[in-house]
Amino acid sequence: MRAIDLTIDVTAAADIGEAAHVALTVTLPDPARLATPPVVCFAKPGGGYSRGYFTVDLPGPVRGAQADWHAERGWIFVSVDHLGVGDSSIHAAAKLDYTATAAGNMAAEAEVLRRLAEGSLASGFPAIVDPVKIGIGQSMGGCMTIIQQGRYHCYDGIGVLGYSAIHTHPPVRPGTEPIVAPWLPRDTVLRSTPPVVVNIGAVQAYMARMSSGSASGTGEHPMLWGFHYADDYDDAMNEAALIDLARFFNIHAPEKQAGVECQPWGSLTTPGAVAQSCLAPGAVAPEAAAVTVPVLVGMGERDTCADVMGEPRAYRSSRSIDIFICPHMSHMHNFAATRMLFWQRIQHFADWAACLKQAR
Repeated sequence: MRAIDLTIDVTAAADIGEAAHVALTVTLPDPARLATPPVVCFAKPGGGYSRGYFTVDLPGPVRGAQADWHAERGWIFVSVDHLGVGDSSIHAAAKLDYTATAAGNMAAEAEVLRRLAEGSLASGFPAIVDPVKIGIGQSMGGCMTIIQQGRYHCYDGIGVLGYSAIHTHPPVRPGTEPIVAPWLPRDTVLRSTPPVVVNIGAVQAYMARMSSGSASGTGEHPMLWGFHYADDYDDAMNEAALIDLARFFNIHAPEKQAGVECQPWGSLTTPGAVAQSCLAPGAVAPEAAAVTVPVLVGMGERDTCADVMGEPRAYRSSRSIDIFICPHMSHMHNFAATRMLFWQRIQHFADWAACLKQAR
């Protein structure tokens, strides 16, 4: 098993009036252990996170990185930094809407597939022609996986992990104040008063709570319960989770980022227009309805979807929609004690997608 870091020029595809590139890490299995048929999985992180979410052995109750886990089982695993994330090129928020971000990802992934097909990606690695292509994304990465599949029909199956195609709504501990996020029209950027908003006073009060890092009456960060299954964490991991949340909630406030620690799985930047509107109800409805391949809706038992069992109605053109709710897991799946169970479910889903592809 080996990992190869790539930087791919996507200036023409992104079409944002300036040079653009996408950074990826390709984790290759031992050629002798390649899956049959070969599987190439493209994985996209959520807002505030980088491709390290998949490639780094994250802190938590168990050990192991997702990219390595799948590669050990024969997959070619490609971890992607969206435009505006991690080691990819950084651009003004308004330029990184759904169209530019999806086009940049698509161009970079197509180049990886081209190099795999001609056998030029890595010395000694065999050519991979017509693999089973799986797209997975966590949180905002799930949003962009839906967008990319609905527009380009580039995968043989998609795993939408911790994102609702109907309405993504972050959870809070029962008995604490609910989250009230602004509902922004797609491809807009929040500057002052957004053009469409639900209860702007409640939104402002919530953001003040985020900045203070304390839920009313509990002394706990208001998002800890929903983001990290802290019941399974020791003191050191709880501290790491709070650092994680501090970075996440300053993602749209560069003036507050001084001194904020950025772990190797994090990103201090994000595709601005996407991140600020992807929580609006129906933000991805047209693309979700256009998905024809199998879909895995994967959630933790504490996650961002209020009605998991209602998710299949978003994917009107798909004939196969699976739901998995992983126990002892919150929204940040790859930190959980049960993360390997989650990865196993994704692996089984890809087997099913491969069967359907062969049957066509």
